[in-house]
Amino acid sequence: MNELAKQLNDTLSSCVVSAFLSEKGKKLYFPKGIVAQSQEAGEKAKQYNATVGLAKSNGIPMHLSDIQNFFKENTLKPAEIFSYAPGGGNKELRAIWKQEMIKKNPSLTGKLFSDPLVTSGLTHTISMVATMFFDEGDELILPDLYWDNYELIFKDCTGCTIKEFKFFKDGGLNIEGLKSALLSSKGNCARVLLNFPNNPTGYTPSEKEMESLANTFKEVAETGKKILVISDDAYFGLFFEPDTAKESLFAKLVDLHENIFAIKGDAATKEEMVWGFRVGFITYGGKSLKAEHLDALSKKTLGAIRSSVSNCDMPGQSMLLKAIKEGANYDLDKQKTFTVMSERYKVIKEVLENYKSSTLLRPYPFNSGYFMAFDTLGHSAEALRVYLLDKYQVGTINIQDRTLRLAYCSVEKEQLADLVSIVYKAAEEIWN
Repeated sequence: MNELAKQLNDTLSSCVVSAFLSEKGKKLYFPKGIVAQSQEAGEKAKQYNATVGLAKSNGIPMHLSDIQNFFKENTLKPAEIFSYAPGGGNKELRAIWKQEMIKKNPSLTGKLFSDPLVTSGLTHTISMVATMFFDEGDELILPDLYWDNYELIFKDCTGCTIKEFKFFKDGGLNIEGLKSALLSSKGNCARVLLNFPNNPTGYTPSEKEMESLANTFKEVAETGKKILVISDDAYFGLFFEPDTAKESLFAKLVDLHENIFAIKGDAATKEEMVWGFRVGFITYGGKSLKAEHLDALSKKTLGAIRSSVSNCDMPGQSMLLKAIKEGANYDLDKQKTFTVMSERYKVIKEVLENYKSSTLLRPYPFNSGYFMAFDTLGHSAEALRVYLLDKYQVGTINIQDRTLRLAYCSVEKEQLADLVSIVYKAAEEIWN
């Protein structure tokens, strides 16, 4: 094992993180190789810098003028488009994202947690978490309604076992089911991933449920069980009901108990409406984690980035930073999008009331995000999906052959009533 990795492992041995490091995670470190040496030279090599493999002329990255011309004149400089991004991302963007995180989660104020590191999208964040903190045979606790990519990342690629609990009970979050899954997880460690607003259902806990959820983690931690809690906040901020929790679970966990290790994955993808930019973030926290632990974790994560994508998208980071800092319509456009999504949510809620007597489809609770989903009540969701596509040219998503997901985010408000009527009509035609 590399000496740098050993040193990071030694640093982390005094906090809860050491209980979760995978064999690969233990081997990770940020090498003092080309990237590190180039970054050091960037600060000190004032005369000549012959480090990084980036072709320059007169100090400017060489580039195709046709690509540069796609960018409005006097907006982004060639270095902001064509240069390599730093391994952990643009430092100013990271700092601003952290400020925004605190602004959106006021209870993080004054708490110690890491600076966000830029990833190549939230999927990259989740994949790195799997690499760093999961070995073959480890359990991952998930609600029984989850994004299908978790299965590919954790079960198929990492070799983990997925341990499910029923997501809903009595129309709300099944906290008792989660607690039981945590307590019955094998060994002295439990790993859980929660996604709010949930994909596929579009559900976020109420303020009361979120408080109960945090208390549950604390109660389990007090038994001596160490818990890794991964918060996938892909759709964060799209909360449409007054009683829905408006802060991330991560904000409640970073200083809750010494046995809790919290990871927050979020992204500009939905929050800033830049789906194709692939700019995500990963942030760490935990009551037992001091500054030196967070630094060690960041260096291991830099190693994971370096060994996978090397560094992340530069023009995407540059444009995002410029929009946040200087965009004349930044807040206005975000508010407009939220208003549109909120209106679509309200319409589909109202429309579904007309079908509440159906014995073929039952909507799961939803209050946030981009989606709503139906329990197909023992019928094949895949059969319904294919029938809708073939007969009505309507696209939906089947999840585990028992859930049908509608992404109302991509359908105009005026078309939602027709969409829902077609779904119920198709269910009647194939199942009655």
